[in-house]
Amino acid sequence: MRTFLLSSLPLILAMSAAFGAEAVNKTIVVLGTATPGGGFPVYGQAVAESINATDASLEVRPQNTAGSTENIPLLEAGKLDIGLVQGEAAMEALNGVGRPRADLRVIFAMYATPGMFVVRADSPYRRIEDLRGKRIALGAKGSGLVLLAGYVLDGLGYERGRDFETVLLDRAGDGPEMVANGTVAALWGGGSGWPGFLAVANAPPGARFLVPDAEGIKRIEAKHPFLGTLTVPAGSFPGQTAPIVSVGSWSLILSRPTLGDDVAYRLARALHASEPQLAARLPQARETTAANTARAVRHDLLHPGTLKYLKETGLVR
Repeated sequence: MRTFLLSSLPLILAMSAAFGAEAVNKTIVVLGTATPGGGFPVYGQAVAESINATDASLEVRPQNTAGSTENIPLLEAGKLDIGLVQGEAAMEALNGVGRPRADLRVIFAMYATPGMFVVRADSPYRRIEDLRGKRIALGAKGSGLVLLAGYVLDGLGYERGRDFETVLLDRAGDGPEMVANGTVAALWGGGSGWPGFLAVANAPPGARFLVPDAEGIKRIEAKHPFLGTLTVPAGSFPGQTAPIVSVGSWSLILSRPTLGDDVAYRLARALHASEPQLAARLPQARETTAANTARAVRHDLLHPGTLKYLKETGLVR
């Protein structure tokens, strides 16, 4: 036995060195998500698992943050490689709205984010107007969903401080319990697979969703044309028998200014190759496709590595 171990030692050392070299050669990509309990950490984990399983040269490592409004400066400072950013936060940063224009690039489109309020199914609230004067939770402090709420309410002619008592959460996961125990009348969120919506819908007595009516959507889009009409298909939530039409935008995966073209290219290629696996891991991620990225994002905002890949696929000319 001793002889076997000694004679095998060079082979073991050689194998260890080979495995070590492989680990060293991996490109580590730090992905900023958001606070636990929200949609971004769940999505970020699914993206990391899909990319890592598809391209052995990449290792995407999700990292919890305060959300979109923290991810942007972290990306600018090079403290994150890529980050998940909600549509309105991305729009403000990339277009220099209320701040200097951010030198960031789009790696991939995530998913459409129609904004909605959720209330208990046994509550008396059936329209957004019914929430006037009530206590409502708009999301986590650093979440871009808070920005979306602000634009939607403004487009409807409301002022947050005047017409509602608004609450900003320390953690996105705190919202559903506040709806359940009556601490707030409603919780704002976005997207067909948002965990906060699912938590309320899955708990007795179920959920009801409040969105602007058709006239309200016209007013919102007239005042804030970067928002668009989006539909949540029927059956996206327990008890939801009809489609829900609201307004919102596309959330994006953004990169730091210095992320290499080759890394961005490999990330885009891995995301495209793993689209079926990503959708299987998280239904909401079925919208994370190269085709949607080519359609939903201005091509001048795409990372050169992503643009190169999309041109190779024929999705961008």
